[in-house]
Amino acid sequence: MIIIFAAAVTTSAFVIGIQLPAPVARVDSRLVATPGATIFGEPGVRELAPHHLEARVLARTWQFDPREIRVKVGDTVTFFYTSQDVIHGVKLMGSNVNMMIIPGQVSRLSATFEKAGTFKFLCHEYCGLGHHTMYGEVIVEP
Repeated sequence: MIIIFAAAVTTSAFVIGIQLPAPVARVDSRLVATPGATIFGEPGVRELAPHHLEARVLARTWQFDPREIRVKVGDTVTFFYTSQDVIHGVKLMGSNVNMMIIPGQVSRLSATFEKAGTFKFLCHEYCGLGHHTMYGEVIVEP
């Protein structure tokens, strides 16, 4: 059983690309949405190099900012998430992005989009009465 478990973990990590969300930094959740104070003051997508993008997403009461992210087929996107208020979660359908979003903590995961389409993301951690309205989409264009 131990050998099977070790093989499954190794295959998941190196073949399928499953990663653990990495807390990479701390931010002051009171100032997180202030332009110039943190990278989340101006959420969105920026190109770091050809086909390598960075998406900064701020979770706050019942919304993701930005709600729509546009990329091209073949792009590798490194997602950075944090929360302004309470614990949230995010699951990006059709990718390996699935993590908790904790106030004051910046979490990071990367995904490569190999096919065109619309990939929905949603909050999977109950965050209050408007929880069901907390969703968005990554639009992968040819």
